[in-house]
Amino acid sequence: MKNGKKDIIVLGGGPTGLSAGSVLTRAGFKVKVFEGDSAVGGLSKTVVHDGFRFDLGGHRFFTKDESVNKFVNDLMDGELISVPRKSKIYMRNRYFDYPLKPLNAMFGMGLFTTLKILSNYATERLKGLIKKPYNISLEDWVVSNFGRTMFNIYFKEYSEKVWGIECSKISAEMAAQRIRGLSLSKAVKNAFFKFSGEDIPTLADRFLYPKMGIGRISERLTEEIEKHNDVFVDANVERINHSNFEIESILVKNHKCSSVIKGSQFISSIPLTRFIKALRPSPPDDILTAASRLRFRDIVVVAVMINKRRVTDQTWIYLPEMGIPFGRMHEPTNWSEAMAPEGKTILVMEFFSFINDWIWNESDEKITDITVENMERIGFIKRHEVMDSVVVRAQKAYPLFEVGYAELCNK
Repeated sequence: MKNGKKDIIVLGGGPTGLSAGSVLTRAGFKVKVFEGDSAVGGLSKTVVHDGFRFDLGGHRFFTKDESVNKFVNDLMDGELISVPRKSKIYMRNRYFDYPLKPLNAMFGMGLFTTLKILSNYATERLKGLIKKPYNISLEDWVVSNFGRTMFNIYFKEYSEKVWGIECSKISAEMAAQRIRGLSLSKAVKNAFFKFSGEDIPTLADRFLYPKMGIGRISERLTEEIEKHNDVFVDANVERINHSNFEIESILVKNHKCSSVIKGSQFISSIPLTRFIKALRPSPPDDILTAASRLRFRDIVVVAVMINKRRVTDQTWIYLPEMGIPFGRMHEPTNWSEAMAPEGKTILVMEFFSFINDWIWNESDEKITDITVENMERIGFIKRHEVMDSVVVRAQKAYPLFEVGYAELCNK
């Protein structure tokens, strides 16, 4: 990429777009970053409310790439703290260690179920030695790696709660993306022989986290860019004008006016479906149809401020059962004490949703009431301990890797 006179235009002000803008700014390029939201950070922003701080789901920083690690550590300049990972699964009115620990499973599920898990696992491993499994769906992948019993007990219900579709319709590539390298044998090894899990991000003992929330990374990137260039918020990219297979300009709209922005190079970090829909001239119908079939999972985040110092000692708690409407919970003060005023804490629950689901369209008051009712029923809190709450809806939180998605992307 040449350092020309025209600006390099970056679409999207999340960590990806801002990182590109920061690196280009350091290299001496003229850059403009456009973010449609009122604040930078995308899904990795930190919300601030009356002295309380919370992320949209809790996002840790963990990488095996030394260059990325150095880049972020240099950027944050002492703001990162090391946090021990402590995770639990709450189901059947009990807590289970994550990852699995055999003794915990034995006392929690019973000896018969534990032996069945191990027997199923051994059977699948033997099958794999005879013939390599052909995994199309998430169900195929989990069964071949963990066994049918473990799939039915945990993975099936939680995965379908998170993704909103049957596991047989979720691509096996999703498992490779999100739980790559994890197997029952490694989980068992972790239970009996302590190891760092650094080769498996899911099992890593510790992670780095900005003490004022993950949004500080995006804020620092913005500060670096704005030393010489510009970052615009409330700037929606309405159209992407192109000719001869090159982007020439974008139409950006805010609450006041619309502007055509030209550039020498364009970098997009916005969702692929939105990018394709904004192209002018529009792509052929088969491309538009393929893009329309690519789906995302949305989330409703409910933060509840609590008038006590601590509720749990966990970084995450996973709640797979359908009878509990939210799927994951975290307590930001277990990540950093700076996330709440002294003597107070905050709990953050994630409802996985589609935009047309009931939870997405419910009022903030009703969603909060449902959340507090379930938290009290489980035993996390008492209603009188609740000081305040905030509800945040986030669209396109996670791309939905349905079976066949790769063929649609290849179009």
